[in-house]
Amino acid sequence: MLTALAIRNIVLIEGLELSFGPGLGVLTGETGAGKSILLDALGLVLGDRADSGLVRAGTDQASVSATFEFAELPSTIGDALAEAEVTVDPGEPLILRRSLKADGGSKAFINDQAVGVALLREISGALVELHGQHDDRGLVNPRGHRALLDRYANADPAGVASAWARWRAAEDRLAQARAAIDQAAADQDLLLAYLAELAALEPQEGEEERLANARADMQKGERLASDLQELRHLWDGSDSALAGLRSAARRLDRIAAEHPLLADALAALDRAVIEAGEAEDKLASAAEALIHDPAELDRIETRLFDLRALARKHRCEVEQLPAKMREFREALDAIEGGEAEIGALEKAAQAAGADFRSKAEALHAARAEAATRLDEAVEKELAPLKLDAAKFRTSITVLPEERWSASGMDAVEFLISTNPGADFAPLAKIASGGELSRFILALKVALAEQGGAATVIFDEIDRGVGGAVASAIGERLARLAGEGQLLAVTHSPQVAARGKTHYVIAKSSEGTVTRTSVMLLDAAGRQEEIARMLSGAEITAEARAQADRLLESA
Repeated sequence: MLTALAIRNIVLIEGLELSFGPGLGVLTGETGAGKSILLDALGLVLGDRADSGLVRAGTDQASVSATFEFAELPSTIGDALAEAEVTVDPGEPLILRRSLKADGGSKAFINDQAVGVALLREISGALVELHGQHDDRGLVNPRGHRALLDRYANADPAGVASAWARWRAAEDRLAQARAAIDQAAADQDLLLAYLAELAALEPQEGEEERLANARADMQKGERLASDLQELRHLWDGSDSALAGLRSAARRLDRIAAEHPLLADALAALDRAVIEAGEAEDKLASAAEALIHDPAELDRIETRLFDLRALARKHRCEVEQLPAKMREFREALDAIEGGEAEIGALEKAAQAAGADFRSKAEALHAARAEAATRLDEAVEKELAPLKLDAAKFRTSITVLPEERWSASGMDAVEFLISTNPGADFAPLAKIASGGELSRFILALKVALAEQGGAATVIFDEIDRGVGGAVASAIGERLARLAGEGQLLAVTHSPQVAARGKTHYVIAKSSEGTVTRTSVMLLDAAGRQEEIARMLSGAEITAEARAQADRLLESA
């Protein structure tokens, strides 16, 4: 619920901090005192359009902050905040703040984290429900009527929504399978040609890398052939360097025993012969590996060219050609086995559709039964609210199949007829401001608004009525506020007397400066304000006595 509202430099309000509690809170004051400014300020922090005209004359910036506290944050708000990556710790108040510059620029914050104004608007419906003379939201908006009726019926539309999701998913799978088969059938000749071309070439996994490496080795052999040939004379023949080393080793072996240094020299020469022999072997192996075969090189280059050309044709890498072959085979197999798959998918879609229809029809029946009860409940509330000539009806229309949705097969709208014999029409189209507010009050009493906004505000719901009707309005407002929070801007002493808390809005002038202030009244202040509302400018003893009687009976 709303626990605090702080306003700075909004129109006539220079600085104001208000605290609110549960139950019915009433706001009174003379006409023109500035009650609408409070609602405009609250609307600003809830995401209404920023109007630079709200900034107090002579100042550069205005601001409004509203604090809401919950035993547990509503899931609709929590989900929206999570999606926007706004962090609110469990048990922490939700603080909305909006600043507005004189040039029209504005900024929005939630718990000191910068957010878009759209997020304020998104969560505002779960925070505050405002019913006024020109209300076009809340209960007046037909988009919410179906959900209200479902809550009243204690229905569970979640089962219908799940069935709808399964049906849509089954239909989507069927449509995708049909589209795939149709496309494959249209491309069948092309697929066969592609597959034959690939099968003739038979690309292998890793083939491009192997061919490229072999070609590179052959090209190196061609380039190194003359160098290798020149090196061969160092190893081949009786006059080669290696033959000379071996001859020297044999001669030294005969005299090595004559002196230790000769033995050392022989050992060193033997190592040289061994190393030279190993070098000879590696040189021979390298020469063999780098043999340049022009015919084989030509074959490899032709193969690489064919593979890469085919890869370009299919817009893929050479390594992906084997996968392309499998893809084309699978597409051709799908054409052959597609009809069997389509049949199974059709049966699944039909079963899912039948399940949705069954659940949607059950929900329709629950709605129809609840609509009858709701109509009767609202009708009972109309006469005490001086709407005895009016009629209320919950319209349930079964939609054509193409308009069915996760909410079922029904369109729901609350309709009224304000005069005998008059046609039924939407609430906002035929009810005057005062009538509209009273219709909404009757609806809220009948619905008991399970799961509604945290704070409900009625703006001058008692306009144009008095006496018993005003008393009936006050009694219903107090009843609605029993377990929650309801604020009422009122001119009726009968309504004001029902308030658990009472705020008076006043306007004062000092020279050319005019200010609006709001004050929480104590018991004596309440008596005096209600007496003023009863008697006008001059408060009489009788008015005070009457105020006492209203407060005692409330």
